[in-house]
Amino acid sequence: MTDIAEARRILEALVAFPTVSRDSNLALVDWAEDYLAGHGVAAHRVWNSGRSKANLWCSAGPAVAGGVVLSGHSDVVPVEGQGWATDPWRVTERGGRLYGRGTCDMKGFVALALAAVPLALKAGVRRPLQIALSIDEEIGCMGCLPMVAEIAAKAPRAAAVIVGEPSRMEVVTGHKGGLGFDTAVRGFPVHSSMMHRGVNAVMEAAKLIDWANAQNDANRSKPPGPLAAAFDPPWTTVHVGQISGGTAHNITAEHCIMGLDFRVVPGENPEDWARAWQAKVAEVEAGMRAVRPEAAITFTRSFDVPPLVPEADGRAEALARAITGDNGTHVVSYGTEAGFFQRAGFSTVICGPGDIAQAHQADEYIEMTQFEAGWHFMQTLVAELAR
Repeated sequence: MTDIAEARRILEALVAFPTVSRDSNLALVDWAEDYLAGHGVAAHRVWNSGRSKANLWCSAGPAVAGGVVLSGHSDVVPVEGQGWATDPWRVTERGGRLYGRGTCDMKGFVALALAAVPLALKAGVRRPLQIALSIDEEIGCMGCLPMVAEIAAKAPRAAAVIVGEPSRMEVVTGHKGGLGFDTAVRGFPVHSSMMHRGVNAVMEAAKLIDWANAQNDANRSKPPGPLAAAFDPPWTTVHVGQISGGTAHNITAEHCIMGLDFRVVPGENPEDWARAWQAKVAEVEAGMRAVRPEAAITFTRSFDVPPLVPEADGRAEALARAITGDNGTHVVSYGTEAGFFQRAGFSTVICGPGDIAQAHQADEYIEMTQFEAGWHFMQTLVAELAR
């Protein structure tokens, strides 16, 4: 009989696969596919362009409309440079917590969802329980796009999508949109004593970062609009998390690369921010080329994540609230795959076990009480699908 011990066993198996976004997830996909096949459920792979990774989805139960999709991602963030007290690739229980990379974000939810499949089959669900396991969520969410399209085209049409990002089992109905740019600055190297004759790519990139700081200051100082007020923070953020460039301290840097992203509050158009970024890049580039015409700045979109917008009389929201008893209003500033499902026409909410504050941290964990609450959610959902 499937119970929470089975979900715990699945979690231990999933965490043992080091599915950092830069690496393949195929060993985990093989395991999950075999697990589902062992219960008579056929899974479908949706590959990335290089066939080094695969999304996976399945439908357990009758091939009829009105089921529920449980969506989670297979990738996790790196552990290098973090001071782990336990093996990050092994689930360790201590003090009522399950430690390990991905236990919270979000293999805990995926384990619970997979454990619910045989539970659904035994219950004889009248509407299907569907699982969607995606790739590359941690590096921009874009990896799920072909899977969402395939589910919309080929799977029995679901009435609701539950994205199980850690929300402490609160029903989250909205999140910010996200827009990212990979930017490369090409300067002109000279000896630093003659820097006025060259173009320092690092220092030019710093002008772009200074612009980002100025936008944050301006956005923070404005009164938030009615749609933005519920968010923390209630304004659009502009962020640079990585920058790399230069050859030596006494040479003007020939190259610099950086990533910049916007997390846009509802009521603002992400494309307006894209145009503002393009204008600033053009301004800085013009100054560089006035010194050396071969200097340049190029940028490409790295991700473009639609927001999750609260729905009027949304079926996913009503279902999640009926199961959890949560009637609060909750929105989050991080982005998820929920916006892609909603854009494809699915009623969608976020509801999952664990606390986002533990995500990406050393000694990441999920509380056993949250894992148990997630299992109760699955049991109740299955009972609803069997009615």
